[in-house]
Amino acid sequence: MIRALIVDDSATMRSLISAVLSRDPEIEVVGQAGDPFEAREAIKQLNPDVITLDVEMPNMNGIEFLEKIMRLRPMPVVMVSTLTVKGAEATLAALELGAIDCIAKPSTGGLEGFRELPEKVKAAARARVRPLRTTPAAAAPAPLEAPDDRLIAIGSSTGGVEALITVLSRFPANCPPVVVTQHMPATFTKSFAERLDRLCQPKVEEAYEGAPIEPGRIYIAAGGPAHLEVAGRGRMYCRVQPGEPVNGHRPSVDVLFRSVAKVAGARAVGAILTGMGRDGAQGLLEMRQAGARTIGQDESSSVVYGMPKAAFELGAVERQAPLERIAAELLKAPNPIERV
Repeated sequence: MIRALIVDDSATMRSLISAVLSRDPEIEVVGQAGDPFEAREAIKQLNPDVITLDVEMPNMNGIEFLEKIMRLRPMPVVMVSTLTVKGAEATLAALELGAIDCIAKPSTGGLEGFRELPEKVKAAARARVRPLRTTPAAAAPAPLEAPDDRLIAIGSSTGGVEALITVLSRFPANCPPVVVTQHMPATFTKSFAERLDRLCQPKVEEAYEGAPIEPGRIYIAAGGPAHLEVAGRGRMYCRVQPGEPVNGHRPSVDVLFRSVAKVAGARAVGAILTGMGRDGAQGLLEMRQAGARTIGQDESSSVVYGMPKAAFELGAVERQAPLERIAAELLKAPNPIERV
């Protein structure tokens, strides 16, 4: 049984989350807390496996409390956020601090809005949690000596915010064009793209229908009712079209990778990063079969070794690499990677 502690200043929200989690036979709600001070005592007494933590609370907000947790007693945390720009920015800060995942509070109430929460809590319980550490700012990446016509495609999910920041912040301003699908609620992807744009040398933006795919630019799939695909032959562009969920996700990594396999073929390089489930495995295999280079994040550096494992076991991954080396692997000259 996974022992969960619910931290939220709203009694109604605590009851709602408790009801959702209690329906899963693998989860036991061992306690509830209305603010971080109650939560601190509950953690000491109950020793939960996972915490669900509200972003906005009185006395001490969820971000401040999370930072204390990750410094003093690192443990799996799933953030629960409002669907606002402020809530999205705070949640992204929490994911950078080490929170495993996030979920948006339902705008209309009811259990259905939290249907993904039990799986997120179970994934968090299995995730690798690392102590918070401060790292000095890295120097700006050196420009590529000979930019070419490659296209880089990246897919990620649980743990992907920190992973993408690590990878993309190491790309130079003249990097090949990059398309990214990260599983994330709709309200959060624009804030995430803006955050990445401040941290990275290339221009980062949320992808939109018809956006020309150009060097020195990174396109983040928008959360919501559409998938991101690559289209065009002579000149590639972003296709953002509504569609049914694939592998339970929209946008889906598989949808992106399959389009890259068709359009870019051997000119593409693909990477699948930390995440829960199998989304992206089949699409990455199709990229490899089309001649693309393919890289998977290794188990030791993945917060959740789900998506990279599924891709590796399917034969979609040419080489596994730790997170710290993935940027360099993606930027290598376009000669084939040594198969291992």
